[in-house]
Amino acid sequence: MVHLRRSLAPYWWPIPRKAGGVWVVKPSPGPHSFAYSLPLAIVIRDVLRYAKTLREARYIVSRGYIKVDGVVRKDYRFPVGLMDVIEIVPTGEVYRVVPDQDRYYNLLSIPSSEASLKLLRVEGKTTVNGGRLQLHFHDGRNLITSPDMGAKIKTFDTILYDLENKSIKTHIPMKLGVMAVVTHGSNVGFSGKLYEIVWTLKRRQSVVGLKKGEEVRRTILDYIMAVGEESPVIKITP
Repeated sequence: MVHLRRSLAPYWWPIPRKAGGVWVVKPSPGPHSFAYSLPLAIVIRDVLRYAKTLREARYIVSRGYIKVDGVVRKDYRFPVGLMDVIEIVPTGEVYRVVPDQDRYYNLLSIPSSEASLKLLRVEGKTTVNGGRLQLHFHDGRNLITSPDMGAKIKTFDTILYDLENKSIKTHIPMKLGVMAVVTHGSNVGFSGKLYEIVWTLKRRQSVVGLKKGEEVRRTILDYIMAVGEESPVIKITP
């Protein structure tokens, strides 16, 4: 089924609920889950407003005018999500999907020099042939590294990934004192210094505290992403 009822779409999608018909585009299976992704057609029509209708949005996508993470995507249902880089080929505009306190996920305009850079959170590691380690990231991507590099990178750490060269540029460990941003939950979009981790039996449910000036927010470890030691290594805020 390629459509779903508007009433069943995630609440943060930028679509009218009582106007525009009963149905809305459903994301294809892909690198991001249904709850935390937007179909490419909605990005073009409702976020960037390059189209007024779904038909126009489908035409734009089918012509190969849109790149996601450096790859031309012609599926108007392709799901885009956290930290994905979207490029409008004819205009040269580049956007990054970032957490936003008002819109949950929003598109942030970024310089072309950052078009090949993406933050990836490590969700797990496995050992493969030759004793090398394979890293698993939040967008479904996998990367095989040397044993030495793999040993340094832990689950929940973040890497700055070069999309063109398919290599790691920077490693950001998940530790006290780093700058982190909330990626899910009621505090989504809030960023600050990680000053507290209360470990629990289920590590993903460990309680963490972020501080920005006098403002303090608490959430769980599974809902945050490290973005830099002292400040974000790439642009993630306006």
